[in-house]
Amino acid sequence: MATYEHRKVTSVRHEWIVPATEPWGAAHAEIGKAWSAADRAYRETHGLDKDTPLSDDAIWFHVTDDAVVIRFTTETPQAGGQ
Repeated sequence: MATYEHRKVTSVRHEWIVPATEPWGAAHAEIGKAWSAADRAYRETHGLDKDTPLSDDAIWFHVTDDAVVIRFTTETPQAGGQ
């Protein structure tokens, strides 16, 4: 007989989208503003102070055809996932 458990997890992706139209791309100041906002939100979400180092994979940058998306994901286990 197999032994296993089942879980339900809700994921929330937090995103800051900086327009990056061709041929210019995105200005570093706009990237910096969005990155700072994402950093503050990540710290607030995880209860971290401003001096606590973040792990290297805490915040991700995703490049699309017309934007740079800065994001992180949170996951919450759901009750009754048996």
